[in-house]
Amino acid sequence: MTREEIQSAIFELLKKTAPDTDPTSLKPDENIREALNIDSFDALQFLVALNEKLGIDIPEEDYGKTATLGSLTDYLEEKSQ
Repeated sequence: MTREEIQSAIFELLKKTAPDTDPTSLKPDENIREALNIDSFDALQFLVALNEKLGIDIPEEDYGKTATLGSLTDYLEEKSQ
């Protein structure tokens, strides 16, 4: 899976999670939850949706590695190989 495919999936699912936002405007080092005003429940639902869409398990102890667009993309790219 390419980095572009991963980011496309991230943007698609963030748009479903926070429909009134533009996830594509996120900067790589920007905190996703803060920038898009996503609460903890929706953040968890987003990570579960990513798991279902990409087939990549994100254990709870790794949630801290998924806070920014860049770190989440890097994490998923590494796990997909």
